[in-house]
Amino acid sequence: MNIISGGVTAPNGYQAAGIFAGIKKEKKDMALIYSTVSCVAAGTFTMNVVKAAPVKWDQEIVYNGKSAQVIVINSGVANACTGAKGYEYCLETAKAAAELLEISEQEVLVASTGVIGQQLPMDILRKGVQTMVPLLSGSPDAGKAAAEAIMTTDTIEKEAAVTIQLGGKNVTLGGMCKGSGMIHPNMCTMLSFITTDAAISKEMLQKALSTDVQDTYNMVSVDGDTSTNDTVLLLANGLAGNPEITEENEDYQLFLEALNYINTTLAKMMAGDGEGATALFEVKVIGAWSKEQAVKLSKSIVTSNLTKAAIYGHDANWGRILCAMGYSGAEFDPEQVDLFFESAAGKLQIIENGVATDYSEEEATKILSEKEVTAIADIKMGSASATAWGCDLTYDYVKINADYRS
Repeated sequence: MNIISGGVTAPNGYQAAGIFAGIKKEKKDMALIYSTVSCVAAGTFTMNVVKAAPVKWDQEIVYNGKSAQVIVINSGVANACTGAKGYEYCLETAKAAAELLEISEQEVLVASTGVIGQQLPMDILRKGVQTMVPLLSGSPDAGKAAAEAIMTTDTIEKEAAVTIQLGGKNVTLGGMCKGSGMIHPNMCTMLSFITTDAAISKEMLQKALSTDVQDTYNMVSVDGDTSTNDTVLLLANGLAGNPEITEENEDYQLFLEALNYINTTLAKMMAGDGEGATALFEVKVIGAWSKEQAVKLSKSIVTSNLTKAAIYGHDANWGRILCAMGYSGAEFDPEQVDLFFESAAGKLQIIENGVATDYSEEEATKILSEKEVTAIADIKMGSASATAWGCDLTYDYVKINADYRS
């Protein structure tokens, strides 16, 4: 696997655009992803009972349609809790793109992010689509513009791309996402879009995405809120010319590894860019007797507000971590737990067999003052492990969400 620069335009046949259409004030707010040929599509969506209209529209196309070729995305208005009119606006958006690109409206996926409860300004959206189509380009700059246009409270655009060899052919995967607040592990407002030129069946593409989401996006938490709009879409257009992947063979495993890199990278970028965050907080639980046990423990730690506040204060308050493990619902022996803090500044054992070591508070503070901090909990029961990602909890999180609409 070769890590390269770029995002959704990195694979063959994909073009993108991102513009300021006028939904938001002064910032880019509409993006378009287009494949020059039809793609097979896979998707995973929010588990929230309250699902935005774009989620329902995309589920119909992904689950029941044969192909997709375009994704239209807007930022600023979520098109959630908007009733029948909201779904109708998804159709209108799809029609606007389909007419200009001369494809079926059933091949147009849509996604929205922003304020819940407001209707989409369709005049602006239609004009936005009309503006973007002539701007479509396969350049890295076009991909970056699209990544910028889907941001809400994000502070940076989020992109990743890799190449792999499948059947002697060079295959590329590229992705972009947005997510900073309303992020929680449950098909973790986040949106993610991945493109690939791999030849792979629709069934295997969906299997790969559904499998990988469990260890990537579902292991991210910023604030414990699962959005109404959470969506991951994966398009594959087959232009790489590799032998089509139709079963779980060696090529499928290589593809899954590349997809995992894209999703892990984007997931960590979301966690590190959590609203108001100053640090990416990674939690590794090792020595578990099962993956399920490790997942429960790592999620419980990374979502603990008290632990997140301690990370913000660079405070090695390990009791909060052990407490979070204790209410996770996973069985373990607290008197067997070893705990370490690790960052670019070093690694330090804080607990041995459930009891504090004679560690240096000064050294611990130094380690916890880095922009990426890892807590490693070894429960010494087996060989399973899991990793979760979150961020520290700061004053700015409350400030951002107190005046989000204004």
